[in-house]
Amino acid sequence: MSAIGFDAHNHARCIADALRAADGLCADRGLQFTAVRRRVLEILLERHRALGAYDILEVLAAEGLGAQPPVAYRALDFLVQNGLAHRIERLNAYAACAHLGQAHVPAFLICRACNTVAEAETELTRGRLATIADAAGFAIERVAIEAEGLCPACAGAGA
Repeated sequence: MSAIGFDAHNHARCIADALRAADGLCADRGLQFTAVRRRVLEILLERHRALGAYDILEVLAAEGLGAQPPVAYRALDFLVQNGLAHRIERLNAYAACAHLGQAHVPAFLICRACNTVAEAETELTRGRLATIADAAGFAIERVAIEAEGLCPACAGAGA
């Protein structure tokens, strides 16, 4: 299992690589990756934390890309439906997908102090939930795993 989000990395390259991957995925699937949708993904990538729709809307409004809530919600719905972002249920917020284009079961490590979210990649086929579901004849379609705690920076600061 790997986690992306808490480690130091080349953030500019991370954003550029993710946007390039998103452009490619949308082109391959024939999806319209509009300027607003792309900017919403970029905002999520820039912040590397979970953001609510209204946080995103503030940025969009300041940039002249729309000031009404449906603008942000439609873009977020598109990103989530197409695997470019995830909804973090616990925070009622959104985070960019760290594993674009890969079939995966995300598990989110959420810092309760700063809302930084690291996305860990898990395998459902080997877990207890998959075993129980198989035994019950249940076909799992979506799983949301969210763990709350302190990220390394906040834990070090005694948050």
